[in-house]
Amino acid sequence: MAMQVERQEDVLEEEGIGPMPLQRLEANGISANDIKKLEEAGYYTVESVAFAPKKSIITIKGISEAKADKLLAEAMKLVPMGFTTATEFHQKRSEIIQITTGSKELDKLLQGGIETGSITEIFGEFRTGKTQLCHTLAVTCQLPIDAGGGEGKCLYIDTEGTFRPERLLAVAERYGLSGSDVLDNVAYARAYNSDHQSQLLMQAAAMMSESRYSLLIVDSATALYRTDYSGRGELSARQMHLARFLRTLLRLADEYGVAVLISNQVVAQVDGASMFTSDPKKPIGGNIIAHASTTRLYLRKGRGETRICKIYDSPCLPEAEAMFAINPDGIGDAKD
Repeated sequence: MAMQVERQEDVLEEEGIGPMPLQRLEANGISANDIKKLEEAGYYTVESVAFAPKKSIITIKGISEAKADKLLAEAMKLVPMGFTTATEFHQKRSEIIQITTGSKELDKLLQGGIETGSITEIFGEFRTGKTQLCHTLAVTCQLPIDAGGGEGKCLYIDTEGTFRPERLLAVAERYGLSGSDVLDNVAYARAYNSDHQSQLLMQAAAMMSESRYSLLIVDSATALYRTDYSGRGELSARQMHLARFLRTLLRLADEYGVAVLISNQVVAQVDGASMFTSDPKKPIGGNIIAHASTTRLYLRKGRGETRICKIYDSPCLPEAEAMFAINPDGIGDAKD
């Protein structure tokens, strides 16, 4: 296990996605006091500073425009942000870890599983297996890399109150893992409003800088936005807030190389066009969430305990479907 962790660290160093602690900037002439100010504002790695726009750095109390320029210049020296060849990028992509979903058919559809370093969105109506998939992945992300895991802990942000630790224990038993260890490796937080949901991501960044996490789950990313903002008058404010939340998620995926899994709800189309479509349901959040997610998976009900997953949008996966089942021990293959 120790050898696997060492090998994992080597891969991360090669890929350049292993986060650099902010203290590295001290050697480049940045004072310890300025680093403290950055940490208080939620910047824990050199990457987080390099990826931030200048206006965000200036808003930190005690950071002047000249100081912000120096911070960004020093951070950019340490973080490679220029052009690279497609060959090098292809090599990096080939080393990306994928986390198993628990179903061989679903893994085959996703060409390995849920990809680390990007956002995967699952959407569907109630009872289609969104939360069950989240629970299964919270356990499988802790498996060794050879067994289709991510060899890291899991962060779980719950907005609907549907998190059940007993489901994790059932999945842990299936993989022969210690139940108490699995539960200790899942950091859980309940979000009560959309602002709180965003604040939790700042705490998540602090936790990720201290320990190795391989998966961040938000179930569901949009539920609180549906109730905190209502009507067309607040639509623009809602979408802006949602865009900032998703941008932070993407930043965490880039910085720490974690897999980000978000679930989304659906809305029924009641306009004239819905008469001509076989399935009049569409995901909420509009184009903002559609552009932020790297891979979008649509779940729908099948017969009995079976569910169908369709690739709705992906930059590299073909549009196809796979059948899986919700079993007492988590997500698995449908029995014939």
